[in-house]
Amino acid sequence: MHTYPDSVRFLYSLGNEIKAVKFGLETIRAVLEALGNPHEALRFVHVAGTNGKGSTCAMIESALRAAGYRTGLYTSPHLVEPTERIRIQGVPVSRDEFVAAFEAVHDAAERLFSAGSIEHHPTYFETVTAMGFLLFRERGVERVVLEVGLGGRLDATNVVKPDLCIITPIDYDHEAWLGNTIEAIAFEKAGILKPGVPAVSAYQRLEAEAVLRRRSEDVGCPLLLSESDAEFEATPRGSTIRWEGLTLRCPLAGLHQIENTITAARALRELGVPREAIEKGIAEARWPGRLEYVAQSPDIILDGAHNPAGVRALADYISRFHKGRKVWLIYGTMRDKSVGEIADTLFPLAQEIIFTAPASARSLDPASLLPFAGQSHASTAPHVKAALSMARAGAAPEDVIFLSGSLFLVGEARALLMRE
Repeated sequence: MHTYPDSVRFLYSLGNEIKAVKFGLETIRAVLEALGNPHEALRFVHVAGTNGKGSTCAMIESALRAAGYRTGLYTSPHLVEPTERIRIQGVPVSRDEFVAAFEAVHDAAERLFSAGSIEHHPTYFETVTAMGFLLFRERGVERVVLEVGLGGRLDATNVVKPDLCIITPIDYDHEAWLGNTIEAIAFEKAGILKPGVPAVSAYQRLEAEAVLRRRSEDVGCPLLLSESDAEFEATPRGSTIRWEGLTLRCPLAGLHQIENTITAARALRELGVPREAIEKGIAEARWPGRLEYVAQSPDIILDGAHNPAGVRALADYISRFHKGRKVWLIYGTMRDKSVGEIADTLFPLAQEIIFTAPASARSLDPASLLPFAGQSHASTAPHVKAALSMARAGAAPEDVIFLSGSLFLVGEARALLMRE
């Protein structure tokens, strides 16, 4: 019998999710078949894209719940605990449920591996995906909002036949796995489109849009493309958007969330969700760690921007809503991220930068980031707790402290600040 720490340790032993990714659906299909194909008993909304997947999923799930559905939400990565990846009615599953599902999947995988039916144990992501499907079936979930892990075409989630597919904005990220052109990345994301299954897309770059149109024609699925024709008022804490007769009060900060909100609303309309539930659900959506205010005097804002498009959105937010304030930036990242473009966009907006490291073997040495600081005053801290102490000791109550660079770092900071 495994304990929760045993289960988590075993999952981590399967290797880093991104580094140890194995593209292909053979293993996940074999494991799910051994478990009685739990996904075939479920109804899905399947969401791929580069940025905005998580917040779009959160808004859709919240509105489906407001409409009276019993909901499941599957997202990755987690901020603090792996249980956050599998939510039912908006609440992460319990540790006991997580362990029971882990044991069922692990036992099935061991039997298949011993029989030579699979070549390797399912990866971390494959294992947790199968666990999610099992738990959603056991708990009688009526609608699952399912976020793609990486890419789409060969992602473990792409075994489902959904009611609706959604593509959020496509941009550069994970080029080593998905290709280094927008067309190549869009091709992978478009791999979730299925014959006869309607698809909703956010506003896209022209080259991504062309790929999505071609794929939808090839497989025979209706594609609804977003036109950003909404009126909106934005504040530091969210936006009010008037779109096609709806008044959408999005509590998620940043102008990039306007496109995500319209995409979510368009998808919910396609699913037949009533107006009141769409408005209520979006207003009540929560998506931690993304432009999230967690403390005041000075304000501390967490944002897991970790790719160029995410960093552009964060930079736009700082420029737009925090002009004239002294900006502190606590920044730490992983070795596989290219810092140059991010540094050029983000670092000039901060007067003080504290470079630190997430608690991970893959984290980048903070001292190696110092040359990227430019004109900003920069220092280093060995870990996020020390970095927060330094920033708080130096910042005036009217200053603002942003913490960004990696979702691992944001998760650590959030856990520390929530304990306070």
